[in-house]
Amino acid sequence: MNENASVSWSAVSVLVVDDEPGMRAILKKALSKQFAQVDVAESIEEAEELRKRCHFDLLIVDINLPGRSGIEWHEAFDPQTRRSDVIFMTGYADLETAIKALRAGASDFILKPFNLDQMMQSVQRCIERRLVERQNFALQRDVERSYPVDIIGDAHSTLSMKKLIGQIAPSQAAVLVEGESGTGKELVARALHQLSKRSGPFVPLNCGAIAPDLLESELFGHVSGAFTGAKKGREGLFRVANNGTLFLDEIGEMPLSMQSSLLRALEQKSIRPVGAEREVQVDVRIVAATNRNLKEEVAEGRFRRDLYYRLNVLTIELPALRERLDDIPALAYHFTQQLAKDLGSKAVNWTHEDISAMQAYDWPGNIRELRNMMERCLLLGKPPADYWRELAGEAPARAELASDPVTQGPSQSVDAVLSADGNESHQPCRCQENDEKSFCYPSDWTLKDVEKAHIMQVVDSHAGNKSAAARQLGVARKTLERKFKEWADEALTTTEQ
Repeated sequence: MNENASVSWSAVSVLVVDDEPGMRAILKKALSKQFAQVDVAESIEEAEELRKRCHFDLLIVDINLPGRSGIEWHEAFDPQTRRSDVIFMTGYADLETAIKALRAGASDFILKPFNLDQMMQSVQRCIERRLVERQNFALQRDVERSYPVDIIGDAHSTLSMKKLIGQIAPSQAAVLVEGESGTGKELVARALHQLSKRSGPFVPLNCGAIAPDLLESELFGHVSGAFTGAKKGREGLFRVANNGTLFLDEIGEMPLSMQSSLLRALEQKSIRPVGAEREVQVDVRIVAATNRNLKEEVAEGRFRRDLYYRLNVLTIELPALRERLDDIPALAYHFTQQLAKDLGSKAVNWTHEDISAMQAYDWPGNIRELRNMMERCLLLGKPPADYWRELAGEAPARAELASDPVTQGPSQSVDAVLSADGNESHQPCRCQENDEKSFCYPSDWTLKDVEKAHIMQVVDSHAGNKSAAARQLGVARKTLERKFKEWADEALTTTEQ
């Protein structure tokens, strides 16, 4: 038997059905060492009444019972309501009985008399399979929201936040994550779970997205027939998240009536499914998040004071993106690489002009808005700086995205280079053709002279913005920087001579 089973199985319930008092007593004593809830019944009729009131993960049933036999317990095997594994016991086994039991849906079949270790091994196989099903349910429910938990950025506020997460993650205490919408509260919750090394899953729930009358069932589960339409039982997210982390997003949206139930679950470390008569022990760490000011909500009577203090054992306040502008280059690069892969497009490198434009923006939607903008720019082939120009009613300076990395270094204006050169003959002449301005060059110019004049003209058309000029020319900015340096060095040499 796994020595850690008592921890992993704390939220698992078992029902033993046998007409022999001695067998019921032996199994209840052995199973109670591993499970928080073990019930017994001496007939199918009594067992069915218990099953209607409580959810059981495992049924251990004797086939030969007075009245209905174990194989005739059709309600337990109904595909519309079945939520339990079944182990059959019998002292009068034959091949036909075994086949009937397996066809009915039995998980295992044990002959009496049996060794207790044999029974516990069968129980262990069934429960571990059930825990895997819970884990898969959590993963399927969360698959669309799953993403890496790396927190991007090296701004002072970001580094402080990372340090705090590392300090409090190993604790089992509840954590309240506060911050504006789009600041990455779920990402922080996932990081806390990952660093906590808890064995159970991470299960997120947006409290504002669930109808108030369904929230209790979503969290605590319900038994079959608990309310109209409840044709089969439901485990609830507390049980799914056992030994893991339950992330309650938008906790400020939770109705007051539900807040009292949540408070009791946190204090008692147990839940009562809707319609059930008994509570189930659970080991769940709660991480709650809100973009509301819960202190104000408490003062105005919209949030329970006692629940606020229960959730607010540890607090992480997330800074808005406008307070961590130094993280924008790293975030922009991260989202661009990630989105380019998802969209099947080529990754691009934003220029310093683009980064400066992003750092000059207030970002009311925070990191979520930044990611959305990166995706929009990639889909439309529009650099961020041009996006803001168009919003301001200005003509875009660039027509396409750069595919080569560009760097921002010391630069000189076009006029400064021309002045250092001192050779006005390298300026192209202007001609009039069809009332449109175009440029032509003297026929005695060398290719080098034409290249220099054309580059300077393009840079001049972009008001000295070398990043924009580089995009139009189809070269990297560092190429332009190298050209300007060569021309300046040549002019300096000419002047010295």
